[in-house]
Amino acid sequence: MPSPYRALFAAPGAKAFATAGFLGRMPLSMMGIGVVTMVSQLTGEYGLAGALSATIALSAAVAGPQVSRLVDQYGQRRVLRPATLFSLAAAAVLLFAAHYAWPEWVLFAACVGIGCVPSVGAMVRARWAALYRGTPQLHTAYSLESVIDEVCFIFGPIISIGLSTAWFPEAGPLLAACFLAVGVFWLTAQRATEPEPHPRERHGGAGGGSALRSRGLRVLVTTFVATGAIFGAVDVVTVAFAEEQGHKGAASVVLAVYAAGSCVAGAVFGLLHVKGAPERRWLLGVCAMGVSMIPLLLVGNLPFLAVALFVAGLAIAPTMITTMSLIEEHVPRAQLTEGMTWVSTGLAVGVAVGSSVAGWVIDAAGARAGYGVPAVSGAVAVAVGFLGYRRLRRPAPGRGGTVEHHTEREERHLA
Repeated sequence: MPSPYRALFAAPGAKAFATAGFLGRMPLSMMGIGVVTMVSQLTGEYGLAGALSATIALSAAVAGPQVSRLVDQYGQRRVLRPATLFSLAAAAVLLFAAHYAWPEWVLFAACVGIGCVPSVGAMVRARWAALYRGTPQLHTAYSLESVIDEVCFIFGPIISIGLSTAWFPEAGPLLAACFLAVGVFWLTAQRATEPEPHPRERHGGAGGGSALRSRGLRVLVTTFVATGAIFGAVDVVTVAFAEEQGHKGAASVVLAVYAAGSCVAGAVFGLLHVKGAPERRWLLGVCAMGVSMIPLLLVGNLPFLAVALFVAGLAIAPTMITTMSLIEEHVPRAQLTEGMTWVSTGLAVGVAVGSSVAGWVIDAAGARAGYGVPAVSGAVAVAVGFLGYRRLRRPAPGRGGTVEHHTEREERHLA
């Protein structure tokens, strides 16, 4: 591991909470695809399987920010443990309901409960922020977390699908639930690195109300709805394109290459000593993601698609890392976890929309035409980014950004 990353773990407890966070985050990439695999194997109904997976995603989009808001107010341990137990109980109901062919409404109700799973990635990033706020190490820490995200998305679906097809249908979701239980309870057992809660902020003042009161955060979330549509559409269209090419099984490898591009870029980005305004880097990253979708319209075979997706993936992690820095500047410190979760919510909503629209286009015009969906989504993300850029240049007073950032901005505006 390069020295800037190794230096992160000099802080007491850093290795432990980072490892726990990795385990607790694996279900993010395993549960949805695991449910699709399980239900399609048990019932043969792909429509039902997709609807259940979408229910989990949308439920998480609604419940996730509320759980994170409670975490900001009461602390990670007091909130995450009961929320995780509720989600695990819902997962158990889903497994039994699928295995014993219970009514479909039970399946959907269980998926709504699973959506109450906490955003473990936001919890770990909040711990890094508490350790390294105002230092260059925080940039490296956010880079590390983006790399871990991509590692989860490279290996999680492969593990989940492989277990459910090679062992028994419920194996993938079952292992995802085990990862969640171990990761969250191990993470919350580490009290020394837990960020201090802010219970008084809920009564009003600068931190009162939802974190979405921040105009800058609204720009970020809206942009990432469009970005999520890119991800959701690319996944669905790539599977359909591989099937048209007669190699449906290769879709998982091609999508892993997409995630690998982001993983490589995130690792390199974390080694850089970035300077200048983060909103400019963010807008450049959004533009790069949008432009990188255009070559997908020209793909003719799977090798070319893999190369195009690897290049497209290079823009993802740096943009996400910069987004986390911007959230710190535009959201009160007392609502940092909620703010990070809102970005994940925007992505989840976008994934659901993008995958649905892409499926409709594929049915109507074929897989190659389906790549028009991520291209249009990229254009929307760029447009929203440009329209909201001015709001990102003006963090509100008293936000969670570092003193150095605010001073630099004030000097720049005065000049």
